[in-house]
Amino acid sequence: MSALPRLARALALAPALIASLALFAMMTMTFADVVLRSAFNAPIEAATELTRLMMAVIVFSALPLVSGAGRHIAVDLTDPLFTAFAARIRDAAVNLACGLMLWWPAGRAWDLAQRAAGFGDVTEYLGIPEFYPAAFISAACYVTSVVRIVRGVLCVAAPRALLAATPAASIE
Repeated sequence: MSALPRLARALALAPALIASLALFAMMTMTFADVVLRSAFNAPIEAATELTRLMMAVIVFSALPLVSGAGRHIAVDLTDPLFTAFAARIRDAAVNLACGLMLWWPAGRAWDLAQRAAGFGDVTEYLGIPEFYPAAFISAACYVTSVVRIVRGVLCVAAPRALLAATPAASIE
């Protein structure tokens, strides 16, 4: 096994674990909320707030993983029009453009996190500082941006290595 697939798997472990734990916690909380609501007429008051926070954690933890593996939804209506080389150039351009464009929302999320920290904004029920989820979203977007840029470079510079790192990808 070459170094790139091992490195990709090692780097993917932490975000996958975070997303998995958040999903499990959300599932457990939802089950408990339904049971408490139905059996005892005592719902978990902060369930909506926790669901919102955990959904953000799940989505933004998985974003670099999905981007790195090239698993975004894609419509391949024009694929027959591209040769293998042209498809690699197209994929590189799309990945580089997406990576560069994602840098702006990452910075904007960081600005919003800083503003929330400055104002001392907290969530309604649990009083969790709003800075934490916004900073997490910003960090995940920055990581995803770098992943997309690296993937774009690999599309041209080392397509075989990219194929080895993402076995489900279809680079010809």
